[in-house]
Amino acid sequence: MRFNRLDLNLLIALDALLREKNVSRAAERMHLSQSAMSNALSRLREYFDDQLLVQVGRRLELTPRAEMLQDSVRDVLVRIDATIATQPEFVPAESTRVFQLLVSEFTSIVLMPMVLELAWRETRTVGFDLMPQTIEPEKLLNRGAADLLIMPSDYMSPDHPTEALFEENYVCVVWEGNRRIGDTLSFDDYLESGHVAVQLGPDKLPAFEGWFLKRYGIARRIEVTTSNMQIPCSLVVGTDRIATVHARLARQAAKMLPIRLLPPPIDIQPLTQAMQWHKHKENDPGMRWLRDLLLRASRAIAP
Repeated sequence: MRFNRLDLNLLIALDALLREKNVSRAAERMHLSQSAMSNALSRLREYFDDQLLVQVGRRLELTPRAEMLQDSVRDVLVRIDATIATQPEFVPAESTRVFQLLVSEFTSIVLMPMVLELAWRETRTVGFDLMPQTIEPEKLLNRGAADLLIMPSDYMSPDHPTEALFEENYVCVVWEGNRRIGDTLSFDDYLESGHVAVQLGPDKLPAFEGWFLKRYGIARRIEVTTSNMQIPCSLVVGTDRIATVHARLARQAAKMLPIRLLPPPIDIQPLTQAMQWHKHKENDPGMRWLRDLLLRASRAIAP
């Protein structure tokens, strides 16, 4: 099929080339020979009157024109997939579809077990690919490389539909043998104690610490950091340190660890966990089932 002299099949090749920045890998992605992909690149260069990919040292880099085309080409392909390739109805018990969800460690622990339990009652054939969240997970959603993103609503893009799932509060965790802190935690005790903090990603972004500094203009004394959201409750055991963590994670840990949970001495705004999907998949029957499943699971988990 052609549109304005462009073979639309070449759009798929162009998308692969722009994503991989490598002819061989693009060919592998499309199950083509390298010579066939090289031929597609030549035709694309002729059509756009641009090199698209240029040699820089040992690598291929995108030209400015290719950079401009990248998001637009992916958007066209996602739109085609959502409007033409999507089945007109979705029957969970008969479908072998695999949904790709971008989820955090917190979501995987707190929400996904209930999601899978509810799904199991309706289907044994639908699959779930729980993908780790990258630094910019919205880019994977934009490219159609993931079906749905679950994260705090404050960090979501305004370009796609969203819906709130549940709220999460914070609690402070101390070792039950901590004699410095009693049944209540004062603001002075909070500041004077050492803290165990979670820092996420390669840049070690301390989301809670940033909020705390912005609100109070002072820094906690962080003595231990980890990227694992389950670990802070374990790391206060045997010490006088404090961990400020998600309430649901803390309650799970309290079943196995010698710890006490205390209300924070500060007013911490609850976290609203939400889901987001690509705007072109709004009417996808399978996505509607998935979104309803997540809403039902969110209502079923303990507050």
